[in-house]
Amino acid sequence: MDRRRFPLLRYPAYVRFWVADAVSMVGSTVTGLALQVLAIVTLQASGTEVGILNAARWLPYLLFGLLAGVFVDRHRRQPVLVTADLARAVVLGVIPLAAALDVLSLPLLIAVVLVFGSLSLAYDAAHQSYLPALVPGDLLTPAYARLEQTMAVAQTGGPVVAGALIKLIGASVAILVDAVSYLISGLVLATARPLTPEVAHGADQPRDLRQEIRDGLAWVYRNSTLGPLAAASHLWFVCQGLVTTVYVLFVLTTLDLSAFVLGLTYAFAGLGSLIGATASGWFGRRLGVGPAIILARWLAAIAFLLIPLAGSGVAGVVVLCASQFLFGISVGIDSPIEMSYRLAITPANLLGRMNATIRSVNRAAIVIGAPLGGLLADHLGHREALWIGAGGMVVQAILLHRSKFRHARLSEGDY
Repeated sequence: MDRRRFPLLRYPAYVRFWVADAVSMVGSTVTGLALQVLAIVTLQASGTEVGILNAARWLPYLLFGLLAGVFVDRHRRQPVLVTADLARAVVLGVIPLAAALDVLSLPLLIAVVLVFGSLSLAYDAAHQSYLPALVPGDLLTPAYARLEQTMAVAQTGGPVVAGALIKLIGASVAILVDAVSYLISGLVLATARPLTPEVAHGADQPRDLRQEIRDGLAWVYRNSTLGPLAAASHLWFVCQGLVTTVYVLFVLTTLDLSAFVLGLTYAFAGLGSLIGATASGWFGRRLGVGPAIILARWLAAIAFLLIPLAGSGVAGVVVLCASQFLFGISVGIDSPIEMSYRLAITPANLLGRMNATIRSVNRAAIVIGAPLGGLLADHLGHREALWIGAGGMVVQAILLHRSKFRHARLSEGDY
């Protein structure tokens, strides 16, 4: 393959990182659907219980997220990534084992997800900060776009495969696929060699955790463009957590559709994300960072407004697929541009704390949104809860549109 046409291929460490990411992404799409089916169909969980299960995945981000940023900024990222992947493989293996022994319960499922989330917190904090060590700065946007495209491909085919696996072998056994994927990912990541040897900055210096955390918070929220982006993103994740929780209940119970159809609708989100990620560089160059991301946020709002309009039958499935497709496009455009912008304007010694701060509060927002969605679904109804989530998504788009972030730009070479 022509490496001049595909410059990222000139960096073997990035290629290995990319392969590891792709393998674990495929497995994760299986677990994402299998956990929902296990809770709702096998364990007969209520909307509130499903919300608590979804929140457990992200609770560690609320509790320990800022500490994780400090930790990552003081340690080499590769060992953190490898250890987290191998540990997650072991943790996920508990679910099929418990099912085989007939001791699987909702509290056990929540406990496993909580431990899994803690390991994912460490992985995510290191993951986003590791990429600048693998490729030059001018390739960061295409490097993230390739990761987003890979995720989109996994999300396109993964849910359909997950639905088929769940039907053939059961949800608990299907989770073994994800456990194996994390094992493979960890082994591949262990062989990656960055452009320059990683250095643990400041590991031999006296530590002031409070000051380091304050520095990370100040950088994110006092920045005239990064601050509004982070705040709008937090509201985006509250709404996303709310709607995601209710969506599964809405599809499986209100519309009485199968897990396979649910996976099919998610596949359209993956397809949209692939298209959006492919076009993200063009949108960034054509519109600029601020307008491109704001456009993506409006697309997400429109996508969420479509969901409660869906009825039963084929027409309803079409509406759901269209909604997921549009949402996927919005995420595909947004993520690579946002990540490259955040990395481009942040000093190297603050990368871990910046990423951990934003990601942790975003995930903490899901901890709020997911149980809230379950409660609203149980007390108001599924459609009503979906309308509330869609309304919140409109609000975040308006707030970002009216902020100074609309003027955010990068140089041409950074896309």
